[in-house]
Amino acid sequence: ANFARQLGFNSPDFDELMRLYLTIHTDHEGGNASAHTAHLVASTLSDPYLAMAGGLASLAGPLHGLANQEVLRWVRNLKATFDERGLEVNHDTIRDFTWETLNGGKVVPGFGHAVLRITDPRYSCQREFALKHMSDDELVKIVATCYEVIPDVLAEHGKTKNPFPNVDAHSGVLLVHYGLTEENFYTVLFGVSRTIGCMAQVFWDRALGLPLERPKSLTMEGLRELAQASAAKN
Repeated sequence: ANFARQLGFNSPDFDELMRLYLTIHTDHEGGNASAHTAHLVASTLSDPYLAMAGGLASLAGPLHGLANQEVLRWVRNLKATFDERGLEVNHDTIRDFTWETLNGGKVVPGFGHAVLRITDPRYSCQREFALKHMSDDELVKIVATCYEVIPDVLAEHGKTKNPFPNVDAHSGVLLVHYGLTEENFYTVLFGVSRTIGCMAQVFWDRALGLPLERPKSLTMEGLRELAQASAAKN
């Protein structure tokens, strides 16, 4: 609630959203780009503030911390297109728009995950929050219908290992609903949350005396051997 007041919001529902948002974005495992970058910098025994600055620099990349903004733009573009064409939001129109996106050589943002092969639990709890607090919101209705349609389309398309929504598929429309519309600030919210997880990792790294991280490198000969071994298996 204190954080919400600093943002200029004084709504019990927004307080609950911030509790949810800050909890689910904290850190899910050390392999994501921002958590790994913070861990790498901290392994040099650099100041934790500098370690987190490195993590936030990674988080600012469009393939990582800006994903929910990409989803929000896609959802808004869908709504604008439907309004222009006089279409209703339903399973058939969402399915057609999704195929239109894919056939145009574009991706549907907010779906798929590098590790998970199920619906992201962080998406599911946001969906539950939305259906409880803002089920009549137009953008929420679009996201809810996308959840019911898009996984099947992506599975049929056959180019994704995980056709289910991830954490970024829902957060943008929740923030917009409460009036937090400055999209560039979304990464700041993400960073505030992620800092909690990253700093917990730094604490345990130093408590356990983990060594300086040094990624392994490969020679051209080593790469050639790996390629030959892979080719032999196929």
